[in-house]
Amino acid sequence: MTNPTPQRPSPTYPWDRWRQVSRARITDVLIVLVLIALNTSLLPLALDDPEIAHYWPNRVGGLAAGAALALVLLIRRYHPMLAMSVLILGGVGADNAQMFVWGSATPGIGVAVYSTSRYLELRRALFGPVLGVVLYLVALWLTPMDSLTIPLWIDFAFYLSCLVAVWWLGRLVRMRVYDMRELKARAERLERARDAHTRAVLAEERSRIARELHDVVAHHISVMTVQATAGQRIIERSPDRARQALLDIEETGRLALSEMRRIVGVLRTPQDEADRSPRPGVDGLRDLVRQMRETGMEVELRIDGEVPDLAPGLDLTLYRVVQESLTNVLKHAGEQAAATVTLVFERRTVTVTVADDGTGPAADRRTADEPGHGLVGMRERVGLYGGDLDTGPRPDGGFEVRARVPVEAGSGR
Repeated sequence: MTNPTPQRPSPTYPWDRWRQVSRARITDVLIVLVLIALNTSLLPLALDDPEIAHYWPNRVGGLAAGAALALVLLIRRYHPMLAMSVLILGGVGADNAQMFVWGSATPGIGVAVYSTSRYLELRRALFGPVLGVVLYLVALWLTPMDSLTIPLWIDFAFYLSCLVAVWWLGRLVRMRVYDMRELKARAERLERARDAHTRAVLAEERSRIARELHDVVAHHISVMTVQATAGQRIIERSPDRARQALLDIEETGRLALSEMRRIVGVLRTPQDEADRSPRPGVDGLRDLVRQMRETGMEVELRIDGEVPDLAPGLDLTLYRVVQESLTNVLKHAGEQAAATVTLVFERRTVTVTVADDGTGPAADRRTADEPGHGLVGMRERVGLYGGDLDTGPRPDGGFEVRARVPVEAGSGR
């Protein structure tokens, strides 16, 4: 087992920023092309009307000036106020020069006002509609047309309503983008916090496992030392007993090596003192169930098959899985919850199942994104012995923990 690898943030490549810039550029270019096409298509329609054709006789100049005013929108993201001012004043100047440019200037002013509210802070953005109204009044005063086809107040009301509408649309988009950025930043913070929490839980649980397995291996080595000392003393007067002692040492050594292979890579906190109390196992499950019943919880224990000689570490792991599962039932499944503990011993595997009928948060709202210490610890323990752990809600209600662990042949206590 290796140390948990910290989750690294996703790398940011230079072309990611280039893609964002390129999308913005492409959008601006498309807007410019649409406005140029719109002004080009409206110019013949305006000149075909005899009543207003004499105001804009300069057809070529209208096409060129309309395209030039549309190109001003390329700076709208960085200088929206300047773009709006140039479009309004440029439209008035083109009118006085007898050039029709309003096919691109009028929608361009709307895009520029939208840009003021989208890309500027509120204090500066509020100045956009005010400037737009002032420039509009200046444009009406300077227009070369003798009369308007509609009343002045109707034209002004329509212009003002369009101005306010596109300005408010820009603010909504700005707030939406800001909210999305905040949500993304919050999600990244929560993900980092979750990863840090998971790493801390794994480190704590692996340290705990290391201490327990250390004691198991130390016990085997102590037994080997005693058997070797005894064999040395009786080798001359009782060779058969000495030979048996050597066989016992061999068996104990193999079991100790098996446990040592599992301990490789498991962290052990140096400052923690090892708990030297007797380690429980499958034999202690009945006492555990009795303790849970004393709390008022209904617990049923079933053991199917013959219990083999289990390695001390595996024996402890099975006990801890049941203990942690029942603790979670007691804490989360509700006061009236009942649990069933089932151990099925087969030839090469043992399956431990702890199921409850509770309706608490552990039964219906625990997710993989918010793992508890117990579930993470059980998964580490079971994985240490090559097993699998499945947890989740039951179809008929409640929560279930199922661990399937291989049993090594020839292991002994």
